[in-house]
Amino acid sequence: MLDALTREDRLQLMRFVCSFAWADLEVTAMEREFIVTMVDRLDLDDDEREQVASWLEVPPRADDLDPADVPREHRQLFLDAARAMILSDGEVDDVEAENLVILDQLLR
Repeated sequence: MLDALTREDRLQLMRFVCSFAWADLEVTAMEREFIVTMVDRLDLDDDEREQVASWLEVPPRADDLDPADVPREHRQLFLDAARAMILSDGEVDDVEAENLVILDQLLR
């Protein structure tokens, strides 16, 4: 399924994943590990990797995170990736859980 994503889809997915990493205003080491693993699985090129690294320093802009822009055929993948991101550090706080519920509603 990941190999069906276009370059822009891959970056959009990582933009959402990184925004979920920032939901509690802190990106933990385990969340960073999760993101590095996703970057490897998506086989991102050097420019894309740099972009993702920048989102680990400063969260993606909210204006760049419109769930309506997620292609219908990839919406479950995006939701699953966001869920995996918030579970990656073993702690799900209220803000993360609420953001996941909102994303789920917006993607349906």
